[in-house]
Amino acid sequence: MTLVNAIVQGVLAGGVFAVAAVGLSLLFGVMRVVNLAHGDLMILAGYLAVLTLQLTGLSTWASLLVVVPVMALVGYVVQRVLLERALKLGELAPLLVTFGLSVIIPNVLLELFSRDAQPLPIGSLATEGVGLTDGVSVGVFPVLTLVIAVVVLVGMQLFLGRTRTGRFMRAAADDSATLRLMGVDSRRIYALAAAIAFATLALAGVLYGMRSGGVSPFDGQLLVLFAFETVIIGGLGSLWGTLVGGVVLGVAQAVGGQISPELPLLVGHLVFLAILVVRPNGLLGQRVAL
Repeated sequence: MTLVNAIVQGVLAGGVFAVAAVGLSLLFGVMRVVNLAHGDLMILAGYLAVLTLQLTGLSTWASLLVVVPVMALVGYVVQRVLLERALKLGELAPLLVTFGLSVIIPNVLLELFSRDAQPLPIGSLATEGVGLTDGVSVGVFPVLTLVIAVVVLVGMQLFLGRTRTGRFMRAAADDSATLRLMGVDSRRIYALAAAIAFATLALAGVLYGMRSGGVSPFDGQLLVLFAFETVIIGGLGSLWGTLVGGVVLGVAQAVGGQISPELPLLVGHLVFLAILVVRPNGLLGQRVAL
């Protein structure tokens, strides 16, 4: 039953990984931008939640009403001011821009808040659980996180498939030049895609802070690795692949933790490498993004 419990906990942990990977997958799928600052932006969102709690007295859940729109606006501005110009210079320039952000953000946070973790409390929800069978129990918050991940993915799928803007984003992913010939401002579409990507990573950052009890400046360095592994395991271009990838990575880490407390990260990396060797396109990968 210990192994079964580990698998269940891994599946639930996959919810956080999936939400974290959605924005990364969207940004790459639409603009072909590899966002190396993805994890650091998640942590930045966590710190914005901390500031919101301190300045307004809102609950951590309520802080999402502030953090998500603010980070969406940040994404829009970053695209229009930085990435749009970098994309004109070649494929390497956006990579360097996001790398620069990944260096700047944690060091600024370190100067402003010190290295100590800043709490994002969720009260009794952090410890509440439900026993399924003897030896198998699930936490209420991990279940809630998995539900949020599914809702985000369903919403994203409906947005991309059913709305005009979403279809424009899919078209931009395939052929932005043709989209411009149709009279659509691809720069605006890119900016909206960045805004949505930043909104989802903001949600993921706050959920991560809730799950771990708080955020610290350099947490993003590990989170970006998890996000990349999740996207690649699930398959680039597949939104539901992010959920599958998150679950696979979560289960691998949880089972590794049952073998030894030192193995979760190593086992997760080994599973990632094994899938990359066997299925380079990922478990649900597509040749055409989004």
